[in-house]
Amino acid sequence: MSRIGKKPIDLPSGVTVDVSAHGLVTVKGPKGTLTQDVHPDIAVKVEENQVVLERPTESKRHKSFHGLYRSLISNAVVGVSEGYEKKIELVGVGYKATNAGQVLELNLGYSHNIFFALPEEVKVATETVKGKNPIITLNSNDKELIGQVAAKIKNLRKVEPYKGKGVRFVGEQVRRKAGKTAAKK
Repeated sequence: MSRIGKKPIDLPSGVTVDVSAHGLVTVKGPKGTLTQDVHPDIAVKVEENQVVLERPTESKRHKSFHGLYRSLISNAVVGVSEGYEKKIELVGVGYKATNAGQVLELNLGYSHNIFFALPEEVKVATETVKGKNPIITLNSNDKELIGQVAAKIKNLRKVEPYKGKGVRFVGEQVRRKAGKTAAKK
């Protein structure tokens, strides 16, 4: 039973949802426009200030599509009304981050700096305060895209378990391992 799929999506003021005959759902709002392709078996209806999704049968496949597309359309509605933000922290001596437009320049302890080109839909800001770790802030209306970009940045220098150095989300808990202990005799 898909409990998520049965829950209607409330539309905030200023957000409109259009459903085409081909199963393409277009969500427009103050922060932009997003489209989501929906499987032909799932029916999407806009009723007053709510979007309701219905499935034809109780098969496992239709139940999973029901919950999936309800979540994707809900993410699009939140994205065009509020937007999404991810904060990434660089932990390590000499780690730096600067940006020039849509190009992020990272110094992560390798022999050369890394230049990371960001998509147009993702806005970036870097913050470096003396005595604190550099922070990269990503903003976008597309939850999937901002998650992929953040994951690629994190993959450039994974957090190592002994000292905790690397690229991580702000507030992320890192499992630490105990290092070697000298034999005492």
